[in-house]
Amino acid sequence: MFYQKLLYRSMGDRSVIVELGDQISPEINRRVRQFAIALMEDPAEGLVEIIPTYRSLLIIYDPLKLNVVRLKNRIEDLQKQIEGIQIPEPKTVEIPVVYGGEYGPDLEWVARYHKISPEEVIQLHTGTTYQVYMIGFTPGHPYIAELPKALITPRRETPRTNVPHGSVAIAKNQTVIYPVESPGGLHILGRTPLKLFDPFQSPPTLLEMADWVRFLPIEEEEFKQWPR
Repeated sequence: MFYQKLLYRSMGDRSVIVELGDQISPEINRRVRQFAIALMEDPAEGLVEIIPTYRSLLIIYDPLKLNVVRLKNRIEDLQKQIEGIQIPEPKTVEIPVVYGGEYGPDLEWVARYHKISPEEVIQLHTGTTYQVYMIGFTPGHPYIAELPKALITPRRETPRTNVPHGSVAIAKNQTVIYPVESPGGLHILGRTPLKLFDPFQSPPTLLEMADWVRFLPIEEEEFKQWPR
C-alpha cells in the first residue's frame, strides 16, 4: 500500500531514500517511475543521480549545491502534479531459457517443494508475462515479478558463492536473471544465452525498468548454437 506521507531516510550527508509504499506493487512502482522521470527531466542544481527501486528512490546530491530541505520541498511540490507525468511505453522482451540439468540445478528441488513435476514448474514459469520492477545488485541485473502463486518459493538456505552468468532463478514472488557471474541465494531453474549487459552498447542493459518479460523454453542444442 502507499504511505499516506512520503517517508525519508537519510543515507549520509549526500543521499536520501524516498519511500512511497511498503510492498511490491505495480501501482507503487509506477509512481516511483513518475517521480524519477520528473526529477530527471527538470533536475535541481546539485542533483547527481536518481536510482529507482521497487518502492523507493535513492537520490544522490551534492550538499555544496543542494541541501536536503530544498530537495524535500522539490519532491513534495512534484507530488502535487505527479499524476500528470507521462511514462514511456515499455517494450516486451522474450528471454529464451534452457531449463534443468546443469543449467538449472534447482529445478528438481523446486518441483519437489511444490509437489509438482519439473515440466509443470517450467509451464508455470513460462506461462506468465512479468514486469521488470528495477535494475540493481550488479549491472543489468533485473528484478522481475510477480511469480504465479503456485511457484512462490523461499530462498535457498545457503547461498551459492558463484552463480553462472545468464542463470534464471526464483525466490519468493520474484524471478531474476544473473547478467554476470556472482553470488546468489535464489533457486536456479535454467539459463539464457542472451547477454544482459554490454557496456559498449546503448543502452548497455538488455532490460530496463518497466519492461515486460516472457520466458521461452529452448533445448540445450539451441542454447549451445545461440550466437554469443
